[in-house]
Amino acid sequence: MPARIHPTALIERDVAIGDGSAIWDNVHIRFGARLGDECIVGEKSYIAYEVQIGHRVKINAMVYICNAVTIEDGVMISAGTIFTNDRFPRATTPDLKQLRSSDPDEHTLPTLVREGATIGAGAVIGNDLTIGRFAMIGMGSLVTKSVPDFHLVLGNPARSVGCVCRCGQLLARWSPGELVDLPEATCKACGLEYCVLGGEVSELSECLA
Repeated sequence: MPARIHPTALIERDVAIGDGSAIWDNVHIRFGARLGDECIVGEKSYIAYEVQIGHRVKINAMVYICNAVTIEDGVMISAGTIFTNDRFPRATTPDLKQLRSSDPDEHTLPTLVREGATIGAGAVIGNDLTIGRFAMIGMGSLVTKSVPDFHLVLGNPARSVGCVCRCGQLLARWSPGELVDLPEATCKACGLEYCVLGGEVSELSECLA
């Protein structure tokens, strides 16, 4: 099935949109961006130039995804999420007489969102970091550090308070900064099994390998 693009969406040159994807009203996708199959991009969202997005990614309304962001398959990005790529941004040169270019330079830092992760509504995502596989970012959180696989992080700044299953249900809670050991943790919703060693969460089959 070909991609469906709302007539008010602005799609620049050299943008690739996969089969079955849906681009809703007033979306702006900059040149060179790549979106996989069966993605959804909600209204008024912005995707910067050369952003790479995998298959079956759901981007809700009014999301801002800047240059140097890579999003893997199956990621959920909730409404109002903002990505960043410069830790110390300035509008001009130090003498205030010339605008700085918006092109990538040594100050442009990448962000990688791994497969299956969820980012809650209104979250702000820093740069030079990775959000791990099937991790979950709580709504309104400010993420300033990388998030491990399957971890649940909340707050400003975001801190790990537990871990979640592939299906999204809570597996365990802990205090921020605590290193937890759980030889076996079973999801009550779907039955998938995990282990937590020193705070690192793995699927049980990987622990036993």
